[in-house]
Amino acid sequence: MSGYLLTAPAKINLYLEILGDRPDGFHELVMVMQTIALSDRIEVSSHRGKGINLYCKQPLVPLDERNIAYRAAQLMMARFPHAYEEFGGVDITIEKNIPVAAGLAGGSGNGAAVLVGLNLLWQLGLTQPDLRILAAELGSDVPFCIGGGTAIATGRGEILDPLPDLDGIPIVLAKYSNIAVSTPWAYQTYRAQFEDGYLRDDESWQDRMTQIHSGGLIQAIQTKNIQAIAAELHNDLEKVVLPAFPQVQTLRDCFAKHGAIGTMMSGSGPSVFAICESVEQANQLKTSVSTELNSPDLDLWVTQISCHGIQAATL
Repeated sequence: MSGYLLTAPAKINLYLEILGDRPDGFHELVMVMQTIALSDRIEVSSHRGKGINLYCKQPLVPLDERNIAYRAAQLMMARFPHAYEEFGGVDITIEKNIPVAAGLAGGSGNGAAVLVGLNLLWQLGLTQPDLRILAAELGSDVPFCIGGGTAIATGRGEILDPLPDLDGIPIVLAKYSNIAVSTPWAYQTYRAQFEDGYLRDDESWQDRMTQIHSGGLIQAIQTKNIQAIAAELHNDLEKVVLPAFPQVQTLRDCFAKHGAIGTMMSGSGPSVFAICESVEQANQLKTSVSTELNSPDLDLWVTQISCHGIQAATL
């Protein structure tokens, strides 16, 4: 087999609540995560030598251990040395369509794609739960990116409970290319400002998670009520990112002004998404926002909610 072509979709957060501090230094979270159709393409193949060759034309993408895709290959080589010995080194080529440092799990999805690709290439026979266990060692979003769809994520994001699919809902996505938000900065700043409100024990966390599971957003997802989903959007990190990055607030306000059903920053930002009733409305919204803000640094995409995670095809 010459190799595999993997499609790795971006994700948005329909909900993100910070419950408190975990003993491992991360935050205890409750999130509703959702894949969207905007995707990177990753080719994974073997070469005769040893080691990892990583290629990407996007200059902001590192080509070494700083890249989750690279670390995913390192992890697989360490865990499955006999397969590495048999099949040789790994070539990884990433075609970036998802903006970098955007709160869309682009890097995490690339790492998930490499795990899936090497599982197939090396004929390991790992199941999706097996891959999620490996993925959790690479980052909090990587396990979700394996299977995608719609899911409640708890813990630091690695514990997943699937929800009914919301396939096909139109989304407009926007990001200022000249703005990057550090995820560690966002969480550390939130801790500094709101730590007094943290829940302090496992029992309190479990009670809050139970409330989320029976709350309005989950009910809206189960009935596929787009208006209700839009009304229940929530992201705690907006409390620190929007004041620090007023352009992101302006973008969010502009989406709302021009008729988005619901709009919110995704993850730690700075991407903002808007939910629409139709593709026609999404295209009009993109045009209206682009015209009003009129910035060469503002990128917009019309996409849709997707029920897929990593998808693979042979090269």
